[in-house]
Amino acid sequence: MPHFDEELTDRLCRYAAIDSQSDPDGRTDGPSTEIQYGMLNLLRDELTAIGAQDVTVTDYGTVLATIPATAEGPTIGFLAHVDTAPQFNATGVKPRVIKGYNGGTISFPDNPALTMSPADTPYLAEKVGEDLITASGLTLLGADDKAGVAIIMTAARHLLENPAIPHGKIRIAFTPDEEIGRGVSAALPGDLGVDWAYTFDGGARGEIEFETFSADGAVIQIEGVSIHPGLAKDKLVNATHLAAKIVQTLPQWSMTPETTDGRDGFVHVTDMSGGSSDMVIRLIIRDFELDGLAAKGEMVQQVCAAVAATEPRARITCTIKPQYRNMRYWLEKDMTPVDLARAAAQELGIEPVSVPIRGGTDGSRLTEMGVPCPNLFTGMQNIHGPLEYVSVQDMARATDLCLTIAQKAVR
Repeated sequence: MPHFDEELTDRLCRYAAIDSQSDPDGRTDGPSTEIQYGMLNLLRDELTAIGAQDVTVTDYGTVLATIPATAEGPTIGFLAHVDTAPQFNATGVKPRVIKGYNGGTISFPDNPALTMSPADTPYLAEKVGEDLITASGLTLLGADDKAGVAIIMTAARHLLENPAIPHGKIRIAFTPDEEIGRGVSAALPGDLGVDWAYTFDGGARGEIEFETFSADGAVIQIEGVSIHPGLAKDKLVNATHLAAKIVQTLPQWSMTPETTDGRDGFVHVTDMSGGSSDMVIRLIIRDFELDGLAAKGEMVQQVCAAVAATEPRARITCTIKPQYRNMRYWLEKDMTPVDLARAAAQELGIEPVSVPIRGGTDGSRLTEMGVPCPNLFTGMQNIHGPLEYVSVQDMARATDLCLTIAQKAVR
């Protein structure tokens, strides 16, 4: 395989410097934030420049393109998302490249108190001698999922410049709003038009994932009774106090992200906003099995009902909506795309690893909607925070995997 290190480094550094953060409270007609069009339009222009066909930005904010077939075979899709997580600062990202990582503690120029070492990040110990890309200490990097974007763009450029490489029709999609669970429009499966697809949105080298959390989102709305505090005796009902009771009554020492791992699900309070008159609490609910997901949702409802019973003058509602479902339910019925990816990895000397994802991808929704879509590694680590990093060589191996999958599908 060619060496793609330089191209991947350039692409990721350019892409990461563009603010494309999504917003769960943003617009609902198209991408949640206008700034995501900075990435979407750039990718549209770059795909056009390298000779892709059918390049468009849909009205729901997804870039679609075609790499024409050079051989008979299935139509395969490759996807990545352009938005970065809203949980941490993503404005003013300054990517930096650490050439030939020496295995020591990494410091950050804009945040001297911040450090990262193999003692705290075991995967980092495996990256000695490789080139790492991090941010400067005040922002996330955005390798989630701009590493995936860089991988797909590099593979697309290589295929278009080398038409002698045999592959079937390839469809590319770059989606917005994956981080807030709105990356897959109802129109995308039909517009994509593939037999199956892959998201490049995974972590460590070798990961080929076909099992994710099932996910619901909950919104708890609390309406208190507002009155001037000087006249409040026996009249005021403080919504913030009720919100605090709900959060305190929810599990604290179990069933939270910080107390679970492996196949355990959780209930996670992500946000509280409002004041003494009205409060809103947002939660995410996760479990690998639907009965566990339902039980956790029922528990949240029961907590709200119990707190509401202590103050009948207040109004407390809890609305739970589905977000995505475990892709395993569909993929285990036909493992063709998973088996193809595993065989491609083994051909490259990469040991495939399949573990349940404690999260979800656009592939979760696509699979549920009828497009089988496992998730493949990019190398990104410590995502959604200032310690995020990615190995350029991991991205290069992911690019090799993308190209090998395309070729093996027609053999």
